[in-house]
Amino acid sequence: MCTGNSARSQMAEGILRHFGKGGFEVFSAGTNPSAVNPLAVKVMAEAGVDISAQYSKSVSEFLGQDFEFIITVCDRARESCPIFPGDPEQIHWSFPDPAAVAGAEEERLNAFRRTQAELLRRIQLFIEAHPPKPNDSRA
Repeated sequence: MCTGNSARSQMAEGILRHFGKGGFEVFSAGTNPSAVNPLAVKVMAEAGVDISAQYSKSVSEFLGQDFEFIITVCDRARESCPIFPGDPEQIHWSFPDPAAVAGAEEERLNAFRRTQAELLRRIQLFIEAHPPKPNDSRA
């Protein structure tokens, strides 16, 4: 979860879905959703992860649903994260918004690449710490 559900959380959704190999049911959402940033799509494609069919969703679409984990990837989303039933484990990773970086396209792409690389590192550690059991599809 992040604010705009346009870059960080979209990238995290794609990475966890791809590297989780079906062992996790993955969703992303934003407190103030907008649209998936094309630079996020481009950088993820460079890494072999296709997020082109993903779309921005509001966290309100998921209220009342049970989740095992809620991962926030920006401070504002953490502060305004709603309470979900079932007492899910809340994990917070603070990432600067790559979409906020100004400059030439290559500078902006590099900001997205840095975010993608750090998300990949953290998600790989997450998967190692929470390996899905056979026939276990978790949110």
